[in-house]
Amino acid sequence: MNGEIFIPITLFVSAALMIMVIAYYRSRENLAMIERGMNPKLNEAKPTPYRAFRWGMLLIGAGSGLLIAYLIDQTTSLSDTEGIFFALISIGAGVGLIISHKAEKAYLDKLPNDSNNQ
Repeated sequence: MNGEIFIPITLFVSAALMIMVIAYYRSRENLAMIERGMNPKLNEAKPTPYRAFRWGMLLIGAGSGLLIAYLIDQTTSLSDTEGIFFALISIGAGVGLIISHKAEKAYLDKLPNDSNNQ
């Protein structure tokens, strides 16, 4: 029991401190915007319309990479296949994000050029 209790205590204290610092700097930023005559509500994050599609393509790519890695592991007699799993998951996720980007770009290019769409 040489310091094992300090790990959970440190974890919770660090998490609470991080939340307090983020809240402090966010309120400080809002006050600075108000002092300069800006509206802090205009700085809020806007919803992204393709978030679900992007996550779906990412998970499909990662899942297909995992499936291909599993099939390679089962069909070959390699002894060290952990690298193949991580590599193919990353490659599949990257391909999924690229496909998502291409699909979003193709859709946005078809829309009329309004200032509201951009």
